[in-house]
Amino acid sequence: MSRQLHICFFPLMLQGHIIPSINMAKLFAFRGMKTTIITTPSSAELHSKTINDSKNKGLDIGILVIKFPRVVMGMPEGCESPDMATTPEMVEEFYRATAMLGKPLENLFRDHKPPCLVADGIPRIVFHGIGFFALCASSSVLDYQPHENVELDSEPFVVPNIPDEVRLMRKQLPPYVRRNAATEFARAYKAGKASELECFGVVVNSFYELEPDYADHYRRVLGRKAWHIGPISLLIDKVEGKGKGRMSKDSGNEHECLKWLDLKKPNSVVYVCFGSMASFGDAQLMEIAMGLEASGQQFIWVVKKEKKQGVREEWLPEGFEERIKGKGLIIRGWAPQVLILEHEAVGGFMTHCGWNSTLEAVCTGVPMVTWLMFAEQFYNEKLVTQILRIGVQVGAQKWERQVGDFVKREAVEKTVCQIMEGDEVDGMRGRARELAEMASRAVEEGGSSYLDLDGFIEEMRLMHSA
Repeated sequence: MSRQLHICFFPLMLQGHIIPSINMAKLFAFRGMKTTIITTPSSAELHSKTINDSKNKGLDIGILVIKFPRVVMGMPEGCESPDMATTPEMVEEFYRATAMLGKPLENLFRDHKPPCLVADGIPRIVFHGIGFFALCASSSVLDYQPHENVELDSEPFVVPNIPDEVRLMRKQLPPYVRRNAATEFARAYKAGKASELECFGVVVNSFYELEPDYADHYRRVLGRKAWHIGPISLLIDKVEGKGKGRMSKDSGNEHECLKWLDLKKPNSVVYVCFGSMASFGDAQLMEIAMGLEASGQQFIWVVKKEKKQGVREEWLPEGFEERIKGKGLIIRGWAPQVLILEHEAVGGFMTHCGWNSTLEAVCTGVPMVTWLMFAEQFYNEKLVTQILRIGVQVGAQKWERQVGDFVKREAVEKTVCQIMEGDEVDGMRGRARELAEMASRAVEEGGSSYLDLDGFIEEMRLMHSA
């Protein structure tokens, strides 16, 4: 028991996976454990400052750098490594590499049983980066194949064996889950899901009060060992003694958009952002611009396109920026999302419904307009709009990598108005604020996530001792 517990993290090389993993590593290091992030050269360079800052504070945290060979990853010539994969195609390559490396790893560890162990005495823990609802629903779809019983991609089916009656359509499922998706990636995906059943347990970035029926269902009905230790961002803020406004204080340079928000009334601005992987074409960006302007609402809109000096941008309506001065703000590139959502002027969030963004909206008590694209986002939408009732759907219905299902300006206008001044907005905001308070209590000493984190650490220590 006196020996130091050492936990290694090997996240998928995407920001949405790496950042929560680094926060978890810091969290465990605060509890006296040694933690190591296993990652690639570019990722290590990008996150080295965060790791070094934590080391300088006395935390036992480090990075182990590995490099995936091009031949394994199927990379084109001229690419040195798949560091910091930023497209779904790169995610697929990562999974293919996992599948190709599966046999050598199996041979390497063939004498070490049971399969919940990476090696003799070392437990293997899975971190998905999604919530209990998505875990339960996706497991049900994979196990029961309910989409095989409908004729059309647009025909609804009920997701079986979960606490609520939730309906999906086949076109909302990823290609590797749909009928006849016998691709190499589909096989790798199913093999990965089967492998998860053999792991020691699952760590979930959620809190019990957010999805209690599904936390219970996952553990008691599906029989999976799991610990909810989220929201991880709130827990790490707690142990680091940070509160609201933490990013501006840390950086020493307040973002211009926050000064713009200071001039606005409470709940008067809608924040529009679709994460780091969405890549809309000019036609879709034009529809968003026209819909936002037609709504009459004040907005902050994060756009990935850089502005080229002296070049007219075809995706912006003629005279748009002049007409929205004072009423709308376009941010190009990175935006301080948590600070924006925390600001009292923000009353709604149009989002792709990725789990990190969904949790950030929940933690700040902001209702959502859900605009889905891929991954588990269609499950997250059901949780937000049907189970929690803190959001409305813009109408994107087809699983599409990167670009998303095309949405017209009328839908943008309608849902933005709904989330800002509709008949149900007071109820949604009230429920969202209650969830934010629950999230805050969950990470306090004695809260549900605080206690589950304690339980996880104790179980690891006991196994380590044995």
